[in-house]
Amino acid sequence: MKFGFIAHPTSIGLQRQVKIIDLLDRTLAEQNLGYQSQLWKPRNLVPFADFGRIVSATGATCEGILHYLPLTAEQMLSQPRTIAERVLEGVQSLSAQGAQLVGLGGFTAIVGNRGLQTLDRSGVAVTTGNSLTAFAAYKNVLEAMARLDVSPADCEVAVVGYPGSIALVIARLLARKGCRLRLVHRGSVEQGHKSLSYLPVQMHPQVCLTPEIATCYDEVLFYVAATSSGGVIDPYRLAPGSVVVDAALPRDVLPFHHDRNDILIIDGGLVSASEAVRFGTESLGLAPKKFLNGCLAETLVLALEGRAQAFSIGRELPEEQVLEIGRIAGEHGFSPSPMASSGERLHPQAFQTLRRFHHRGAEAAPSDCAPQVRDEVLRCFGQHINPVLQAFYRFNHIERVFTRGSGCWLTDLNGDRYLDFVAGYGCLNTGHNHSRVNQALQAYLQQQHPTFVQYVSVPQQTSLLAQRLCELAPGNLERVFFSNSGTEAIEAALKLAMAAMARPRVLYCENGYHGKTLGALSVTGRSKHREPFKPLLERCDSIPFGDIAALEAALVQGQIGAFILEPVQGEGGVILPPAGYLRQVRALCSAHGCLMILDEIQTGLGRTGKLFACEWEEVVPDILVLAKSLSGGAVPIGATLSGAALWDRAYGSIDTFALHTSTFGGGNFASAAALATLDVIIDEDLAGNAARVGGQLKADLREVVSAYPFIREVRGTGLMIAIEFEYSFQGGVEAFVREFASRIPGNAAGTYRMLSDKARQHIQEAISEVEKNFEEMFVLRFIIKLSKEHGVLTFVTANNNRVIRIQPPLVLSEAEAAHFAQAFRTVCQDMSTFLT
Repeated sequence: MKFGFIAHPTSIGLQRQVKIIDLLDRTLAEQNLGYQSQLWKPRNLVPFADFGRIVSATGATCEGILHYLPLTAEQMLSQPRTIAERVLEGVQSLSAQGAQLVGLGGFTAIVGNRGLQTLDRSGVAVTTGNSLTAFAAYKNVLEAMARLDVSPADCEVAVVGYPGSIALVIARLLARKGCRLRLVHRGSVEQGHKSLSYLPVQMHPQVCLTPEIATCYDEVLFYVAATSSGGVIDPYRLAPGSVVVDAALPRDVLPFHHDRNDILIIDGGLVSASEAVRFGTESLGLAPKKFLNGCLAETLVLALEGRAQAFSIGRELPEEQVLEIGRIAGEHGFSPSPMASSGERLHPQAFQTLRRFHHRGAEAAPSDCAPQVRDEVLRCFGQHINPVLQAFYRFNHIERVFTRGSGCWLTDLNGDRYLDFVAGYGCLNTGHNHSRVNQALQAYLQQQHPTFVQYVSVPQQTSLLAQRLCELAPGNLERVFFSNSGTEAIEAALKLAMAAMARPRVLYCENGYHGKTLGALSVTGRSKHREPFKPLLERCDSIPFGDIAALEAALVQGQIGAFILEPVQGEGGVILPPAGYLRQVRALCSAHGCLMILDEIQTGLGRTGKLFACEWEEVVPDILVLAKSLSGGAVPIGATLSGAALWDRAYGSIDTFALHTSTFGGGNFASAAALATLDVIIDEDLAGNAARVGGQLKADLREVVSAYPFIREVRGTGLMIAIEFEYSFQGGVEAFVREFASRIPGNAAGTYRMLSDKARQHIQEAISEVEKNFEEMFVLRFIIKLSKEHGVLTFVTANNNRVIRIQPPLVLSEAEAAHFAQAFRTVCQDMSTFLT
């Protein structure tokens, strides 16, 4: 059986979309057939989709076509008689194309006395689709209540648009479930009372009538809306916790900026097809299966049933008929779940955000109820910390919450264990919760030592830590400034250098990374991090990393007072300089009176196989910066080390000694953790373990990836390893478009050439960016598969999303390293569709 459907745009934007469809359709026909005057005559309907052969979950088949009446509801309201004639003409034209049943979407179902006159005059079976729309909206309300753990009998629902056909039958169905109803009607109070006759007398005690939606805002938390006018609910006046199932087209909820996370607006009346439903010949799984309007879906389902009948016509829709079409739709593979909001799939977490408004005073979820605890943690994170990052976690299936850490392992709320190869981006050299570090902190607290005693007393643990660091550091670094993080330690280094140096400018390396505070950003070599915060420090210049000639050329000019660099560019993708580079840098800086600032925030404290990476070339910097794992990841701390003479030039007087300070920097508690951490690193020879286990892991990984051309390189030193991907999609999107365009009627290539230069430039730039994103998407699949299928945590580097970082705790065992190598081997095999 073949069906037709008449839709119409529900906004000016969608109307303009229909204009584009119309123009392209006619242009392609002209390019295919040559110029013909009839191609450019007024149209009643704009052809949009030919669904071809549709096969349902039961094996039933139908086919259908969808055309647009290119007017919005507001435009149709101004000329209802004319529109009724156009709808009638549209029904007849679809019938002439073989449609035995025609669905009327949106306002086209209202003109012609809710389809009754259209049915009488056309002689063709028509349906408004309101029954399935009503069923889906009704189910949306019940599902929302279930997700919020509230009983329908305990809820009041405002039904907006009563006694319209959809609102009326939903009111009846909800009353049968025990809901109290606030019926929002048009017209006078008297007219409202007359409309009460549409409900059975036994339901009247559950009902309150009101002509004003404003009377609901402070008292009602559930709404279902199905007016024909749209724009009647003000989202900013809804009470916190409100859920609106908006089944109206145009929408009944007024446009808003989605800047409230304490309400939920559900796109009501939609159904989605299961995987068992087939729409014609599908390619890439692309088919219009998600979030179909109920009116279209009802027409489709009736066609699958072979029922060319006027199913939903007039004001009153029998309740049993609505339940029947819902049941039949389900048999064919169509369901109101999942639900949508603003056109996107509604995540269950959205309801968790609202639960507290529906259970005021109720006890929190028990700690052993993992899903509820996780949802609440994610809600708090998204609402109060970073909603975009929360969405990133969810999109990439990493919305896990860890509750326990030990050594190289993390355990989440579900009890699942993960081997941690991220380790706080290098913060956990001693592993999670090393017993000696924890014991030192417990002892500190039990002894009630003071933590912050700046300027009124000498800090005991901090002073001892400073001495210990100076003993361990290379050369004659004798002074230490303590802060709370790596970027703060960089700020301290820059200020120290600027206060002491004789020349005005600071040099840094392209692709380097030193932090995200303004000073650190000024010497960080990636524009993505810098651009939104410009202007930064103007006295900073960049050179390529590892290029000794570029350094010498810059220093010869005589303006460079300090040069900041990393021994290995960690966030840049674990980039190693040429052998001897640090030694040459040291020599050139000494020769030209330039201070050498070495950022060992990631490389320091054993990561590369020595306590400090500069020891590999026996280099002593003027300023050495440490952080990350200095306290074993237990307490934030950073340290900036320098020689005494340099420090004296900057701060060595009564007027200058306090030019750079930090309230929480140098706290005894953090220093106690750092002292214990240094003991662990030295006593357990974690640097030696990093060299041994890291060397074997790197060799194993190189053997693993040797057969896979999408891996460009495995590189690194110690347990600072990178796996760089090279999986190019360059030219692929353009080839896809050309291949597709060449097979459709008309002259798509010629049309493209007729676009303006600016339009084509933007298209090319967009294509290039999409191709780059595909490369990064491929790498993320590796990361996700490693965690979901093998319990291994990895991530990309900050400056290069095509590089997976391998930075596990330095307590990593050979067996744990072998587990990672085997897991990576398996993922490579799984992702090896293309080997050339």
